[in-house]
Amino acid sequence: MTITFLGTGTSQGVPVIACGCEICTSTDAHDKRLRTSVLIEAEDKTIVIDSGPDFRYQMLRAGVKRLDAIVYTHEHKDHIAGMDDIRAFNYFQGGPVDIYADSRVRKALTREFPYVFDGTGYPGIPQVKVHNISLEPFNIGSVEFIPIEVLHYRLPVLGFRINDFTYITDAKTVSETEKQKIRGSKILVINALQKESHISHFTLDEAIAFAQDIGAETTYFTHISHRLGKHEDIAKELPPNIFLSYDGLTLDI
Repeated sequence: MTITFLGTGTSQGVPVIACGCEICTSTDAHDKRLRTSVLIEAEDKTIVIDSGPDFRYQMLRAGVKRLDAIVYTHEHKDHIAGMDDIRAFNYFQGGPVDIYADSRVRKALTREFPYVFDGTGYPGIPQVKVHNISLEPFNIGSVEFIPIEVLHYRLPVLGFRINDFTYITDAKTVSETEKQKIRGSKILVINALQKESHISHFTLDEAIAFAQDIGAETTYFTHISHRLGKHEDIAKELPPNIFLSYDGLTLDI
């Protein structure tokens, strides 16, 4: 199974226009971060976690030819806004894409994309088959997902463990009960927004402490804002076995 980081950035701290800051002007490809998402390629399924505003370009950039399912972590726009662009996959695959979401995310998708769910069947609209998820494990083909509930300030957000890989995008607090689902992971991906305190995201120091508590063999930070700094500089500050992820990073799990 292969994991590809389609995006490792966030809307938090990203200027509306190129502002001339060190990230906007960086020539290092590691600093060109689209909104956070990953691609999972198993033998029998191709799955994406979250379809943010950059979804179309991410899929084109990665050369993705098939999409079987999208799994959603939560309903914020930077994680759901690109769902409309599955219609190209509908056309070439001749059928719907499976959507896996909890009840809150399903309501948000219905609100944001009413024409998909109003039953009119207007020609050319995205075709989806929605599956309700909770905290119970579920399978998409041969791929088992174990949901992990974290808090994004007061908003419950789902992370997922897949074999020995755990992926969490928007955490500020994680209960001991949910940590037990993560422990034993060989690869941990967790958000590290910036160095300064933030109400709903781990800071760099908090993410490091969380990674060291979990004790995975390797940890990658994602959901990185402009405010964290340049990839090259931050990489030098990290403990052994903890790394910044970057768009296009591929892992075999």
